[in-house]
Amino acid sequence: MIKTVKVEDAVGLRLAHDITEIRPGEFKGPAFRQGHAVCEDDLCRLQRLGKNHLYVIDLEEDEIHENEAAAILAQSLAGDGIVWENNPREGKIDLYAAHNGLLKVDVPALAAFNLVDEVMCATLHSHLPVKQGEKVAATRAIPLIMKRAAIERAAGIARQNGAVLSVAPLRQARAGLIITGNEVYHGLIQDRFAPILSRKVEALGSEVAAVDFLPDDAEAIARTIRSHLSEGCDLLLLSGGMSVDPDDVTRHGIRLAGATEIHYGAAVLPGAMFLVAYLGEVPLLGVPACALHHPATVLDLVLPRILAGEHIGKKELAFLGHGGLCRDCPECSYPHCPFGKGM
Repeated sequence: MIKTVKVEDAVGLRLAHDITEIRPGEFKGPAFRQGHAVCEDDLCRLQRLGKNHLYVIDLEEDEIHENEAAAILAQSLAGDGIVWENNPREGKIDLYAAHNGLLKVDVPALAAFNLVDEVMCATLHSHLPVKQGEKVAATRAIPLIMKRAAIERAAGIARQNGAVLSVAPLRQARAGLIITGNEVYHGLIQDRFAPILSRKVEALGSEVAAVDFLPDDAEAIARTIRSHLSEGCDLLLLSGGMSVDPDDVTRHGIRLAGATEIHYGAAVLPGAMFLVAYLGEVPLLGVPACALHHPATVLDLVLPRILAGEHIGKKELAFLGHGGLCRDCPECSYPHCPFGKGM
């Protein structure tokens, strides 16, 4: 139950909620925290903040305060790799990445959670690489006082399939790079693929353990794939030979090496001619030439998910279509842009 009292009659009472102060361009936050005991010196400031009345709360057995509710919601949303503090501000709790990794959001569960009246949770996009301590979500109970049953229902939905939010650590792969193409192998042009792929691999905490340059020869490509595997590489990136040109035989070389699962084509631009294959448990990524010209391509969307332990198949490549069109901005701001953020 909530009762209203005039601010001048509130001396000695404790505030039922945080009272926000906004100074445009300077500050937004609680001027007074929940539980603060109002004194005479507070009255003028409260009135300047537009508070002529304050709430006094006497909770019924089936009611819950926004701060207690927020803690229940945060607990239910947080899965592996998510941390939060039970220190709500204005009824809101932020959730953070406990370590570097890939944020995973159960999007249908999040939508079902947000369909419950009087609760909300907003997150970053799923499959986004995040750093330790980075804010990835925030939740709150919207009214000051609500029925406990609604909060328990929302929490139950959030827990139904495990947890809505988690951060998967990225494994440290030993990557092998196989750069194909007669023009590079014979020295007609200088290779630019190896340094680009190396930067992308190393930026995600993995190492490049082997690099080979090969002509457009399917047998040679197959031999080198097997050689990299025997040297302990547990991730292979192959560049070149991904188009429809008759000289492009990299896909044939991957088949000759023994890959039994091959997915060619992704619903992403740039990167439609991307390839994902598996030799046993080892993923092979065929990188099209667009990676030479675009700062962000399908490789940037798929590589973190591979390192987070996901098995990428036809379905995953198809779902990349929503949000998979790069806007070719004059100055690339990826990942702070819509590219790859459909699901």
